[in-house]
Amino acid sequence: MRYLPPQGWLLLLLLAGSMLVHAVDIQIHGLFRDMAILKVDGRQYTLRPGESTPQGITLIRADSEQAVLEIDGQQETYPLGSHISTVYSRPEMPEAVIYRQNGMYYGSGSINSQSISFIVDTGASAISMNEAQARRLGLDFRVIGDPIRVSTANGVVRAYKVTLDRVKVGDIQLNNVTGIVHEGASPQVILLGMSFLGQLEMQRDGERLVLKKKW
Repeated sequence: MRYLPPQGWLLLLLLAGSMLVHAVDIQIHGLFRDMAILKVDGRQYTLRPGESTPQGITLIRADSEQAVLEIDGQQETYPLGSHISTVYSRPEMPEAVIYRQNGMYYGSGSINSQSISFIVDTGASAISMNEAQARRLGLDFRVIGDPIRVSTANGVVRAYKVTLDRVKVGDIQLNNVTGIVHEGASPQVILLGMSFLGQLEMQRDGERLVLKKKW
């Protein structure tokens, strides 16, 4: 972690035109087992291990007394009430490009490090799949999922709400994404729904759909 004395801030201003660095003010407001409440530049975030703020500050682990944060690739341990002023190199904005085929946007990615193919579906509230696809991904949905009923083109069907640890498309990876597992054989292709898409910026450019992480 890099703390800047007054002369350091002057140097930062002089180099601002040539260095991609950003000042950030962090306060640790609350600590619990596997959860931390941070205030970053005046905005509050609740993080669990592996989750990051839009500024790229990642919680590695936490208990009721201290938290381990990663900023700009560096990990440091901080007690409750810490006030941190530092700078970090903001990474390039991760993005994914999906191409349209026969009127639909088809793509590939991974769920929990297992490869998948999907169709972009902004009408689906969450990433949706059938039970065979869930089993291939190693999801024991009847044990870990919450039984629900969902409306589909074929009527109301029984399903299970689950949490997907990691979903990756292109350079974008999101953690703890809601998924829906439908009993039966529908949908035939996994639907990339709004539990993933809603956390991103979407830009249509001709036959391309460009997804970008929000900062």
